[in-house]
Amino acid sequence: MAVNLTLGIFAVVPLWLTASFAMSRLPVAPGPAPGEAVDDDVLSWLMLLVPLWAVLLGLWIPANVLARRGTGASRCRHWAVGSVLVLTPLPALTALMVLVEG
Repeated sequence: MAVNLTLGIFAVVPLWLTASFAMSRLPVAPGPAPGEAVDDDVLSWLMLLVPLWAVLLGLWIPANVLARRGTGASRCRHWAVGSVLVLTPLPALTALMVLVEG
């Protein structure tokens, strides 16, 4: 499971960028504000996010398929624990940043 924590450190970048993208696209009010230009930068976000996610998933899935063969864990339990472990570094680093800065 160390491979999941290691990949979780690298997953911080696509996870943070995906969260940033989602937060920037949340509508404050329906429709554009009057006098405000509509900035449609979804394509540039996708050009950044899709390769990052492809590399991360391209490493994570085969690594877990190989790691599962060496353990006696059930398929569901292995993938659930692997998913939690790969997501763990982001909240841990976020909490650490909050403690250091504030």
